[in-house]
Amino acid sequence: MRQAILGWLDSDVGYSFRTSPVAIVAAAIAFVCVFCAAFAGFVAPHNPFDLTTLVLSDARLPPAWQQGGSAKYLLGTDDQGRDILSALMYGARISLVVGFISVVLSMLIGVSLGLLAGFRGGWIDGFLMRLCDVMLSFPPILVALLIAGVGRALFPNAHDTVAFGVLIVSITLTGWVQYARTVRGSTLVERSKEYVQAARVTGVSPINIMVRHVLPNVLGPVLVLATIHVATAIITEATLSFLGVGVPPTSPSLGTLIRVGNDYLFSGEWWITIFPGLMLILIALSVNLLGDWLRDALNPRLR
Repeated sequence: MRQAILGWLDSDVGYSFRTSPVAIVAAAIAFVCVFCAAFAGFVAPHNPFDLTTLVLSDARLPPAWQQGGSAKYLLGTDDQGRDILSALMYGARISLVVGFISVVLSMLIGVSLGLLAGFRGGWIDGFLMRLCDVMLSFPPILVALLIAGVGRALFPNAHDTVAFGVLIVSITLTGWVQYARTVRGSTLVERSKEYVQAARVTGVSPINIMVRHVLPNVLGPVLVLATIHVATAIITEATLSFLGVGVPPTSPSLGTLIRVGNDYLFSGEWWITIFPGLMLILIALSVNLLGDWLRDALNPRLR
């Protein structure tokens, strides 16, 4: 493991990372956010979703450094007496899980269809590209509202499961198009190169050519796009949760926390919505900066 890390640091990409202060700071912020979210049960000072530990008399307490604040709640509490700092960690975990799962599913669907369209061409390429055009005309919010209505009608007693499924499916259905178009364009370039022609002459099946020869050469742009898409998926999830189409209030994400705090923003309890908003900005900004660095690191012309 240690040798693998040292070998990566000595590579061109590792050198680019070591010499980029922005990438190092962004990676550190992203690591802290992911670590706190993944191990919220151990790192968080309270369990904000354990109803037996909530004290309603502690509701809407300001941050600890303001008058009336308590050292027990560093960033204050919300309208139900939940610790804001702990709620951020648990909420970020939900946002990250939904974002990563939707990106992985989008990447699998988009890369597969993009490879097929670019390598086979013909009516398959035309049909898949027109399908991409149709999907781009539907924003994730409208897709989520449609899926939410159908899902809750079919499964009225499975609200929590349907809520998570709505978020993941809605983001996935509108996110795979970018991967498909990116991979298709790269595949159109790769399929005319000599190594692909040589594989065809030697009798290699088209599926093996796509998976073993073409796919490794088109993954660079896909990795960059996936990195940036994680931040987009997290923001989309927060937007949907803010509109009430996301996860249930019993296990709120960052978007739900912002929506709850928005009701108290103009009454003076600014911390209920400001801190979840800042957490969302930190995660999205750090991931976007890492995506920009990765794009430059994998582009030989920008080295």
